[in-house]
Amino acid sequence: MNSTHILLVDDHAMFRAGLRMVLADGLPQSQVHEASSVDEAMRDAGPRPDVVLLDIKLPGLNGLDGIALLQRKWPQVRVMMLSSMDEPDMVRKALAHGAVGFVSKAQTGDAIIMAVGRLLRGEQAAELADATTTEEALPRLTPRQCEVLDLLCRGLSNKLVARKLNLSENTVRGHVQAILAFLQVSSRSEAAFEARRRGLVG
Repeated sequence: MNSTHILLVDDHAMFRAGLRMVLADGLPQSQVHEASSVDEAMRDAGPRPDVVLLDIKLPGLNGLDGIALLQRKWPQVRVMMLSSMDEPDMVRKALAHGAVGFVSKAQTGDAIIMAVGRLLRGEQAAELADATTTEEALPRLTPRQCEVLDLLCRGLSNKLVARKLNLSENTVRGHVQAILAFLQVSSRSEAAFEARRRGLVG
């Protein structure tokens, strides 16, 4: 069986070391790699990870904003949030930003191993979200839509968003319509307000 690769991104070295031992014992076919921040993970020149376990509170770029960058570097990677900030609203934000699941650091090692194992087997995000949280599976924005939403909230027009992200205006228009539907609003200004209210943008 081919080896799989897990990237653990957390700024607490002792936690990383402990979880690495747990994962190595419970998932012997997997190699666990470590990074202390999103920036360090982005500089990683090692093998492409199959799964990234990502904390939310990190030095520099936080985990929520880092999801899109990690998925841009490794388009097929599956990102699971692993955090002590496990309030239902934070779970929703993580899923909306592109995570396929959320596991609390308060969970047992066996529960974390089970969740990661399901990811490595390629189980569907909706199933995983059900299994790793008490929330029902929720619709979420794609990483690209999160980028468009961020620029929309800064007041950029579709034309400027298209230029900044190297997309066509038609593509941007489609993303904006999807964002309005996701937020259940009818205008860009309402979308910006609702996104800030939900904490989807800074």
